[in-house]
Amino acid sequence: MTDRTTFNLDKFVIARAEHGEDLIRFIERVAEKRDIKAGTFTAIGALKKATLGFYNQNSHEYQELKIDRPREMVSCIGNISLKEGKPFVHAHVVLADDNGQTIGGHLVEGTVFASEIHLKILEGPKLERKHDEKTDLSLWKYGGDDGTRGQ
Repeated sequence: MTDRTTFNLDKFVIARAEHGEDLIRFIERVAEKRDIKAGTFTAIGALKKATLGFYNQNSHEYQELKIDRPREMVSCIGNISLKEGKPFVHAHVVLADDNGQTIGGHLVEGTVFASEIHLKILEGPKLERKHDEKTDLSLWKYGGDDGTRGQ
């Protein structure tokens, strides 16, 4: 049996998103340019403004919260996979205001003030997203396994 669950973790990319760029679109462009089909990332820095999402499990819709003030990006983690053949970034973020109060959620968009990204490339099988009937989300799908990847 061929092991399709192992990824090579030896390649990394570090990048700096330019002032005024959308963080999600920037990471998608990096992935497309470098032909990254699977990866994980972290980012730090600050956003000028952002839109966060919360997925309502009952209505199967994202509720959005617009943040129109500068915030420190205390934590941002995410992954890269393929959706409809193109790089797709899924990110969650925790943002802090000038009083240290935090808010977090799914990062829909974020206008960069300054950002440094550390991206780990996962070399191995394609990681693709397909529609999931139960959640109405686009989730990772692999053929015939138990929904896990790794050793």
